[in-house]
Amino acid sequence: MSDEPNPYQEGKRAGIHPLIVGFVELIGLWLFVFLIVPGSKNKQATGTDGPAGPITEDPEAAALLFKVQAVVSAMNAISLSVPPEATDSQVAGLLKRFKSDRLAGTLTDLLPPTTPGHKLGDHAVADIYIVSDAQYAQAEVIRTLTRGAHAPGNLYPQSVPFEAAMEAIRGHYRIDLNDTGNPDSASLGFSDESGVHSRQYRKIF
Repeated sequence: MSDEPNPYQEGKRAGIHPLIVGFVELIGLWLFVFLIVPGSKNKQATGTDGPAGPITEDPEAAALLFKVQAVVSAMNAISLSVPPEATDSQVAGLLKRFKSDRLAGTLTDLLPPTTPGHKLGDHAVADIYIVSDAQYAQAEVIRTLTRGAHAPGNLYPQSVPFEAAMEAIRGHYRIDLNDTGNPDSASLGFSDESGVHSRQYRKIF
């Protein structure tokens, strides 16, 4: 018989203490939550499509009143003002109304033509900007937005910085019937062609 002491003696616990095992499991679970869950939140926050989530529309809400403030014919652009109390849902509804009228051929009943006499229609190409503050609906501001974020400031002096003008846009509707794959696009907020967008940017269609 071996003279070595028996490791499994009565009154002595064999293996790791259960409290230590439980403590290690808790640390593992905490690390899992800390490393995995915030990662998915960060992915959503750094996306380029703006805030997520659908816009709740009230089908019984009154139609949003607007006023044409400026027409910049050289850039096929129009600016409109809406009341400051207009909701995002109302602005989104107005953008969809413009698209419906464009498809029905009746957009000229609502808005001045941007391409009068064009073979594809009076709104073959158009940028329609919606603001609540009329000072951002002036022609010079619209020119700044249409040129985009990367236009050289020394070539195009700006009375209003692009960033300030961009953040003032409540809604933007872009029509380009030459682009048969995507002739209509609209958003709450604003995004230029390079992908620079305002904080409230949210794609509608």
